[in-house]
Amino acid sequence: MAENRNRNVKPASGKPPAAVAANPFTVNLHNFSKRLKILYSHWNKHGTDLWVGSSALAIATPPISEDLRYLKSSALNIWLVGYEFPDTIMVFLKKQIHFLCTQKKASLLDVVKKSAKEAVDVEVIIHVKAKGDDGTGLMDNIFRAIYSQTNSGDNDVPVVGRISREAPEGKFLEAWDEKLKNAKFELTDVTNGFSDLFAAKDETELTNVKKAAFLTSSVMRQFVVPKLEKIIDEERKVSHSSLMDDTEKTILEPARIKVKLKAENIDICYPPIFQSGGEFDLKPSASSNDENLYYDSTSVIICALGSRYNSYCSNIARTVLIDANSKQSKAYEVLLKAQEAAIGALKSGNRVSSVYQAALSVVEKDAPELAANLTKTAGTGIGLEFRESGLSLNAKNDRILRPGMVFNVSLGFQNLQTETKNPKTRKYSLLLADTVIVGEKVPDILTAKSSKALKDVAYSFNEDDEEEEKLKVKAEDNGNEAFSKTTLRSDNHEMSKEELRRQHQAELARQKNEETARRLAGGGANAADNRGAVKTVGDLIAYKNVNDLPPPRDLMVQVDQKNEAILLPIYGSMVPFHVATVKSVSSQQDSNRASYIRIIFNVPGTSFTPHDANSLKFQGSIYLKEVSFRSKDSRHIIEVVQQIKTLRRQVNSRESERAERATLVTQERLQLASAKFKPIKLHDLWIRPPFGGRGRKLTGSLEAHTNGFRYSTSRADERVDVMYANIKHAFFQPAEREMITLTLGGGKRSAYDPDEIEEEQRERDRKNKINTEFHNFVNRVNDLWGQPQFKPLDLEFDQPMRELGFHGVPHKASAFIVPTSNCLVELIEIPFVVITLSEIEIVNLERVGLGQKNFDMTIVFKDFKRDVLRIDSIPSTSLDGIKEWLNTTDLNDSESENSEESDQGYVPSDVQSESASEDEDDDSESLVESEDDAEEDSDEDTDEDGGKTWEELEREASSADRDKGNDYDSEEDKKRRKLKAFGKARAPEKRNPSGSLPKRSKLR
Repeated sequence: MAENRNRNVKPASGKPPAAVAANPFTVNLHNFSKRLKILYSHWNKHGTDLWVGSSALAIATPPISEDLRYLKSSALNIWLVGYEFPDTIMVFLKKQIHFLCTQKKASLLDVVKKSAKEAVDVEVIIHVKAKGDDGTGLMDNIFRAIYSQTNSGDNDVPVVGRISREAPEGKFLEAWDEKLKNAKFELTDVTNGFSDLFAAKDETELTNVKKAAFLTSSVMRQFVVPKLEKIIDEERKVSHSSLMDDTEKTILEPARIKVKLKAENIDICYPPIFQSGGEFDLKPSASSNDENLYYDSTSVIICALGSRYNSYCSNIARTVLIDANSKQSKAYEVLLKAQEAAIGALKSGNRVSSVYQAALSVVEKDAPELAANLTKTAGTGIGLEFRESGLSLNAKNDRILRPGMVFNVSLGFQNLQTETKNPKTRKYSLLLADTVIVGEKVPDILTAKSSKALKDVAYSFNEDDEEEEKLKVKAEDNGNEAFSKTTLRSDNHEMSKEELRRQHQAELARQKNEETARRLAGGGANAADNRGAVKTVGDLIAYKNVNDLPPPRDLMVQVDQKNEAILLPIYGSMVPFHVATVKSVSSQQDSNRASYIRIIFNVPGTSFTPHDANSLKFQGSIYLKEVSFRSKDSRHIIEVVQQIKTLRRQVNSRESERAERATLVTQERLQLASAKFKPIKLHDLWIRPPFGGRGRKLTGSLEAHTNGFRYSTSRADERVDVMYANIKHAFFQPAEREMITLTLGGGKRSAYDPDEIEEEQRERDRKNKINTEFHNFVNRVNDLWGQPQFKPLDLEFDQPMRELGFHGVPHKASAFIVPTSNCLVELIEIPFVVITLSEIEIVNLERVGLGQKNFDMTIVFKDFKRDVLRIDSIPSTSLDGIKEWLNTTDLNDSESENSEESDQGYVPSDVQSESASEDEDDDSESLVESEDDAEEDSDEDTDEDGGKTWEELEREASSADRDKGNDYDSEEDKKRRKLKAFGKARAPEKRNPSGSLPKRSKLR
């Protein structure tokens, strides 16, 4: 232990009796009266069984001890008056209560006389023992009172109950015990009576237990686990006893882990226990030895600690697995399942034995070979005593569970063996313990804040070493190859990674095809198109019969606002059309001042019915697609067009609102947290999107209540309630590159402001502070959601993984889209994007090419009622990361034809491009073609292009030269002029011996 303290004299108030002069102690008379009534009521009700017919209860509290111990007499002192009184005797009679103590203690107890009289009509008599007096005379006075107050009927021997397991200590109590034995009393043991009395806790006691459990789980989660992780990561040598001392100091100084509990009200239940290296003891009396923490492969570390708040105990134990093998992992999973079954059996009305039987049944079913290693109990009752007698969770205890009982549910496997060469890891044990309150329907796990899931307690540190070993073995197996090792190892590694991805995607595609085939086979035609009912033209009824039509005024286009219809004059009759069938309407005016109105209707195959529901329902029908009318009354035409457009907007708005309301669910009423347990709050927030209205936007607060959240501002009408049961996903995204959680004010500042650096630092500090506040709020809400009543909701805040994020355009603006463990989200730009991964059918990557800078992503959902979602303009640099992420989340991805070709990479080939090869073929053919073919092609060219032959052009050029007097030009000048005139990049080929020009290539 870190220090020696008097552990059994600490009062519930946190102030020892020695400090009375400086801090006068006031007994909580309300608690005293209430609990005194409970004591006498329980005594009268169970007097013959639990209290063994006792007519008097004699309780002697031993003197101060430096040993850590739990006594029923001390528990009675604290439970009744809030203090532990050492060297004090209490005797309870039906009409009197006698205290034998020193003057200092008597002055403290004097205030209870009136309350005892009013509560149970008993007289409190205090016998003051003088200093140096052995108290025997006062003891005789108490004995005479017992004789006079006891009514034994025919039996003249009073029955005096006492706690026989507590041996007398000191001369004073030894003298009392000797006189008690020599007196003519029948002595009985009333330990079971006090055990049953203390079993069910009241609200004040439960509050103390909850605070103790909160501290215990906080120390485990915020100190012990990070401490172990750091030791193992840095490979430091730290002894178990050193860890014990550091943990004990953290419990006694809760401010170290930012737990706001007063240190003077806190103590430890026992010195924290740390065990590893093959030496394990699952008994509560175990201790931490001086051996170093052992964390090699397949090691097991057991951590157990307990704290007291106002003398009420709590306990927690966790097992940490280091590079566990499959056998160890299975044993832990079975133990975890068994403990959860035991906790689930802690319901009011069940027998205590059913708790252990529930755990044993799980072990016998899932791992019968481990049943012999299971601990013989599933824990004990806990409260003022660390182990309350009579409340052991074993197979033989038939007591009935009651609401308010508190148990330390401790279950473990001891002396297990695993196959390993290391003797320090061959033998191991597993232990899990939690503090639990018995509830009416579901138990309340007070230490659930510290996770015990396998993924959170199993650590793997040898993954890299294993990979290197595999690569080394593979390299040795390929040692006889005659290729370069360095090149092949690198290439094979990259190819194998890509090949594994493609194989996995092929397997996912196969599974998806099989799933689709089963869906089609099981659902028939409906399964092939799992879309909701589409509103067809036949369902749009403006008038039920002809008599409902309004009387025609003239053969003019009319709009019936009431029935949402348009009346069109067709062949001398007014024909009604529902406004929902109109796709567009427009008007225009010609040069003769006549106006035209053009109405285009929705017909099968247009965007109004994308799934051609009308064509399926009315396959033999003929549809009117478009109609136009000419009128000289341009004012009427403009008015009709405006009315139709307004009516269409109203109908579309109404239908959209109706479809949106169809998705709403009935929400339960918010249950506000009681004044005793304040709600979890987060202040100075803005809700997005903001409330409507023209007033100034106000900050509000977010509160976590019993069954939901409430966001509210100072305005009474600005309030939003969100029930936990209606939450599908919850996210926590810290502000890193965004400033979304900050509100910065003030005027503009110069770029050369000397305080700019300090301001930036203040801004960073403020951002970190707000992130910390959000993080604390999220952690506390996660702890709340970890309670049994919220387990079916499976709620937990998901945090986006920025390192996997990418930029894209999901709507109109570019945004940074980030994956989480369950979703793909964008939480900054409005509208937000939240895509549940489990709802995705397939992801298609489009425009993926070797020279493309961007590509697009199309997401198809399993629910075919939903439109596909497109994310455009994703940088190609994010392609590999997205593919890897899709592969690891088991999402099947595909690419368009162009992307599939480009995905193959560059493949060398002798086949050249079509245009280049055709040109080369033509040039090569021109060298070998016959004269007849050349003449035929030349004729074709002349006919086709309408140009002149080479011979004609040459003759015209010669004539022009002669006319201009250029007879003295050289042949090179002539050729240069020819090239300029022809627009060619090469000189004309020489004529064939036959006198004809070779074939020239066609212009393509």
